[in-house]
Amino acid sequence: MGLFDIFKRKPPIRDSAALAEFIDANAAFVAQKGIYEYARARAGHYAKVLFSEKGFHEVAEQARWRAYPIGLAMVAEVVDNVLHRVRDVERLRGLQKLREIVLDVFDRYPPPAALDAQAWRDLRGELVLRLDQLSLHPPKRAIDIPQTFIQSYFDAMPIHEKLKQTDFHTTHNYLKVVLCNVHEELENRIDLPALEREQTAAAAT
Repeated sequence: MGLFDIFKRKPPIRDSAALAEFIDANAAFVAQKGIYEYARARAGHYAKVLFSEKGFHEVAEQARWRAYPIGLAMVAEVVDNVLHRVRDVERLRGLQKLREIVLDVFDRYPPPAALDAQAWRDLRGELVLRLDQLSLHPPKRAIDIPQTFIQSYFDAMPIHEKLKQTDFHTTHNYLKVVLCNVHEELENRIDLPALEREQTAAAAT
């Protein structure tokens, strides 16, 4: 990456492949950054010691992969809001396509070394359930989305329960800010007419 590449505008999202990349990248960001930044903040001056320990890396990897499908579900709700909040007639068809995209993203990854195959299948099953439940309520605002997921996300944090008891609301607020940022980026990058043309063409074949 060149020196000035960080200032380049990210490309528009015009098709399902680009949307899948957006979902994957942001779900991974929500999972990994939240876990590592929280652990760093909680450890304080001892962060370097904590991050150098093999045992911490093992539990952090478990936490990261457990949080990843939660991130997928949250980002999917952001996408639902941007794509469907003013398109109620087409929402059910759009949600089915979104479900396919998100599960295809999940299925890119074999069971990670940090989790056994059954645990990975169970996480997929939970993701399927969460995606299927999207049609049971209107699209949510980004700031409201974490309410459903915060307990599962917080439980995945690789810090002892007694040490993190007071951090629930801080973590909840972190997710609100992150998902609002994800929403803003998607609104700025999405090319809705192009995406709709692609999906209409695919449905016709």
